[in-house]
Parts: sequence; C-alpha cells; structure tokens
Amino acid sequence: MKQSRFLHAINIRKPLATSFLLALSPAKLMVAFAVFATLTMPACVMAQDAADAVESDTNLLAWLVEALGLGYILVFVALSFILVALFIMNILSLRRNSVCPAELIEGFEAHLDQKQYQEAYELSKTDESFLGNVLSSGLAKLSTSYEHAVGAMQEVGSEEQMKLEHQLSYLALIGTITPMIGLFGTVHGMISSFFTIATAGATPDPSKLAGGISTALLTTLMGLGIAIPAIAGYNILKNRVQRLVMEVGTTSENLMGRFEKVGKK
Repeated sequence: MKQSRFLHAINIRKPLATSFLLALSPAKLMVAFAVFATLTMPACVMAQDAADAVESDTNLLAWLVEALGLGYILVFVALSFILVALFIMNILSLRRNSVCPAELIEGFEAHLDQKQYQEAYELSKTDESFLGNVLSSGLAKLSTSYEHAVGAMQEVGSEEQMKLEHQLSYLALIGTITPMIGLFGTVHGMISSFFTIATAGATPDPSKLAGGISTALLTTLMGLGIAIPAIAGYNILKNRVQRLVMEVGTTSENLMGRFEKVGKK
C-alpha cells in the first residue's frame, strides 16, 4: 500500500518537473548550469587558482629584482626617498606663513601706527622669516639714511632668495641625475646582451639575452619615473619662490615707505 502511494506521488511530480524544464529557455538553462557548476566546484580547484596567482606575482617580483640587480635597486630607492623628503621640505619652507607671515605685517603696522619704532624693530628682529630678516636689516640701517636701508634690504633679500633656490636646486639635480643612471643601465644591459651573443656562438641562450634587455629597459623606466616628477616639482616650486619673493619685496617696500615719511618729518 505504501509502495503504491509512493509510485503515485512520483507519477504526479514527474509531469510537473517535465513542464518546469520545458518552461526554461536554453539561455536560462545555461545560466543555471553555470551557477550550479560554480557552486559545486571543488575547493581544491579554487585553491589551486589562488596559488597560481600568488606564484605568478612572486615570479614577476623575482624577475624584476633579478633584472634590475641589487645595485640599481638601492640607487633608485635611495633617490626616491631623497626626492620625497626634498619635496616635502621645500613645500614646508615655501609656505606663505613661513616666508611672509601675516602676523608680522599686522604687528609691524600696528607699531608704526602707534609710532613705536623700537618695538617694530624688535618684532622684525625676533621673527626668522624671509620678511622678518629683510625688515630687520633695513631698520638697522635706517639711522644712516633711507637709501642705505633700502640697499641693505635688497642685499638680504637676494641672500634669502638664493637660500630658497639653493635648497630647491637639489630637485633639479635629481631630475638630471636619474635619467643618466637609467642611460647607464641601458648601456650596461645592452653590453651584457651583446656579450652573450659574442660568447655563445651561433645559438645564444634567449633567457640570457632577455636578461640584458630587461636590465636596459627597466633601468631606463625607473630613471624616467623618478626624473619626471622631480623636474615637474622643481618648476612648480620655482614659480612659487618667485611669487613669494615678489610679495616680500612689495610688502617690505610699502612698510619702509612709511619709515621714509617718518624720516622726512
């Protein structure tokens, strides 16, 4: 009795399953099969794919290290760190508050309005900014004559500008050296490849030839990769130096102009 009920249930469900399969289109069947195959994929297959990807990355890194060599890697890494450090140092030193602080200008003008000339001199003397050094040098010579004060300000301004440009010139130096190192690596790699051809006879080893060519190309790439941002950063910061120097000159002339009127009185 139980067996007949079981057969009856199967006979009822079979037409339902058949109609469900017929209702699916071939495209839906393919999608369902793909999802089923993905879900039922053995874990070992997916683990093998992940291991192959890791091994591929490891092989690429090992090839890069072998092609560049330890010497070139150390040189390029050192130049990269120096470039970043110089760029950050120049950005910090070329801030407007470091070169031409607004607090100094406001305080200096306030002392002039109250005719506190000694306090104005002490304020500029204690300030170590570009503008502070220019104003303090001018005020120190103001007792002699206004022309001497202007000359002292111009002299100190030229010295301060030279300091900023000297500090900035190291970026240009890195931008000039690194392509030369890359060119040196190019010549080195090509000589290595031609040496392999010359000593191997009629059938040189392709892997050794590829090693020399890889050294030539990678050193050139690394040299250009460091030189391009170095030159770009140098030119950008050089323009900023010129703008700040012009701003300091204009501000100092306006402030010392007030001292000229005081001297005439």
